[in-house]
Amino acid sequence: MVNILLKNRFLFEQYDPLYEEPVPGMSNDPNPKKIPESGCVLLIDSDSDRIEYIESILQFIDYSLELCSDIERLEEQINALSDTDCTSVAIGPGLSGDEIGTVVEITEKLSPSPALIAIADASGNPALSNSSAPFLATMELPARYEVLVDILRKAQIFNEQQVAPKISKRPLELFRSLSGNSRATRQINKMIEQVADTEATVLILGESGTGKEVVARKLHYSSSRRGKPFVPINCGAIPSELLESELFGHEKGSFTGAINSRQGRFELAEGGTLFLDEIGDMSMPMQVKLLRVLQERSFERVGSNKPIQCNVRIIAATHRDLERSIEENKFREDLYYRLNVFPIEMPPLRDRVEDIPVLTNDLISRIETEKRGSVRLTPGAVMALTQYRWPGNVRELANLIERLAILHPYGVVDVKDLPEKFRAGISSMPRHASDLPEVQARGDEPETVVTVPRLPSGGLDLKVHLSNLEMSLIRQALDESEGIVAHAAKRLKMRRTTLVEKLRKYGLQRNNEASII
Repeated sequence: MVNILLKNRFLFEQYDPLYEEPVPGMSNDPNPKKIPESGCVLLIDSDSDRIEYIESILQFIDYSLELCSDIERLEEQINALSDTDCTSVAIGPGLSGDEIGTVVEITEKLSPSPALIAIADASGNPALSNSSAPFLATMELPARYEVLVDILRKAQIFNEQQVAPKISKRPLELFRSLSGNSRATRQINKMIEQVADTEATVLILGESGTGKEVVARKLHYSSSRRGKPFVPINCGAIPSELLESELFGHEKGSFTGAINSRQGRFELAEGGTLFLDEIGDMSMPMQVKLLRVLQERSFERVGSNKPIQCNVRIIAATHRDLERSIEENKFREDLYYRLNVFPIEMPPLRDRVEDIPVLTNDLISRIETEKRGSVRLTPGAVMALTQYRWPGNVRELANLIERLAILHPYGVVDVKDLPEKFRAGISSMPRHASDLPEVQARGDEPETVVTVPRLPSGGLDLKVHLSNLEMSLIRQALDESEGIVAHAAKRLKMRRTTLVEKLRKYGLQRNNEASII
């Protein structure tokens, strides 16, 4: 078997031809996740041929194997490996249901607990198929390269999710922050800092899904009212006849169904912040009543004539053009000027695509913090997302990340794994390194002139340009090496495994139909 493996291993090194259009990379992480140069898997098995085979295929991708043939010594052996990089426990098909239960019981006590991988051979195993053990993945033998790599990636992400909160647990406030590095986002954050500690009424404008409530929450938690309630209400989601009761409360018996007295949102927000979302959808009669409260800082419950003083900061938001609504007699001009003391306009996501890598990381972190799984995106996939128009803005991006975490749990999502509409802009992306205009410049030697690329007047995205250049050189090396990855890696003076990772990063591999057996 080993001889066959070595023969096919040699054949596999020659197998990695190009097939896809390249996708320029944009890293959404300063330390992008990839298969480590070395790693280890703890295998629980007693079949010598299977052990030898698994050890060989793991060595092929620079992984080592730790063996446990005696289930009674498992806990002792795992504890001995706790300080190593063994983050996975592979369970062979020869274990019984009771033995699998023992493995699960032992590994669940560990922190972080290793990922459990089931190994199934051609004969199958009823104990594995009928087990309710929380296996992260099942590896069928003989193994395929892409399946094996994907399983090890999932195990790595599974472990990172448990370790990361212990190393640097993200406070809840970070999920109330406005994430991004674009100029527009930095300007908005600066405006929030300037107005947060004042009592000025803030009006947040922008399309649906741009993060208006995120800005409102950050305003509240950056202000001196931080310790008091933040009370949101969607003025467009509540019928106009009920909105007055929701805002101001009501007395018992004031209308049919009012069997008890009830506080309104103004009373609940006392000392804190009241966020009036979609205020552009409020009816004209309610606008009059709201204007009176803003002027007099007092209100009356429905069915009562007793005024109640209030100390509440108002933050309002809408996706509508209020000035046009005023012209159409759908919004009161005097209320508009009461609310529009300090306007903040939220740009749509398509106008701040530089924020997408940061937002993607934050949305994944939120999913992990809420224990709803995890996922990773390749730089090529993130770049593809920057080409999309995002009509649903950040809310649409959040929905996509949650969907990918469900479809690819603890997996790595590449361009081809994205839904079709998010790949529509890829065809317009350049195939080769960006052609820059050239200019003559003085050479290093006296009286010499050289031709060098000139920075375009409109500037360029340096990351994209360097990624295009890297892909072009990799493609040339592969063409000159007749598709043999090992030879191309030598020409590029890098390790073969590093080149394979770059091929995956840029989506330059085709589905591997061969098995490494």
